[in-house]
Amino acid sequence: VYTQRRGELRAEEAVAEPSTETGQVLREAEDLGLHYGVTVLRVAGIYGPGRGVLLSRLKRGDAVVEGDGMRWVNQVHRDDVVGALVHAIGHCECGEVYNVSDNHPVNHWEFYQWACRQWGFPLPPFGPVAPVERKRGLTHKRVSNAKLRATGWDPVYPTFREGYLQCGDQIN
Repeated sequence: VYTQRRGELRAEEAVAEPSTETGQVLREAEDLGLHYGVTVLRVAGIYGPGRGVLLSRLKRGDAVVEGDGMRWVNQVHRDDVVGALVHAIGHCECGEVYNVSDNHPVNHWEFYQWACRQWGFPLPPFGPVAPVERKRGLTHKRVSNAKLRATGWDPVYPTFREGYLQCGDQIN
């Protein structure tokens, strides 16, 4: 739901005015839930056994480092999403929004360098930013999980490195 494109750090109080249909539906659902006093969890890109967009592309051989490779990616391991849901039940304020992401946003270039060293893939080529429609739009921001962490939640996989090492061979 955050549409920032200059690498800004975004917390829950940041403007969230999505331009894509998917983002708009998510915001409408958030507003409806907040109207009724529910706790809203904004979840970053989920990866884990069986899923992980960047590593899947690398394994298929169709990964491309878009632009200069510095665009931020915000991710969270599947198990940490479940942990955040369980934690929120007893520790988060009703009627509040919390970001669920790991502790270390990563840019495309850093991710691909690390993954290629880890699993022996060749580095993908650089290419233009894909002009195709993206489900959640093209953004470039770092999402803060500080508010959720202040309630006592900590991700089991604090960075993409620990999480992908746990499940990397299981991602398609």
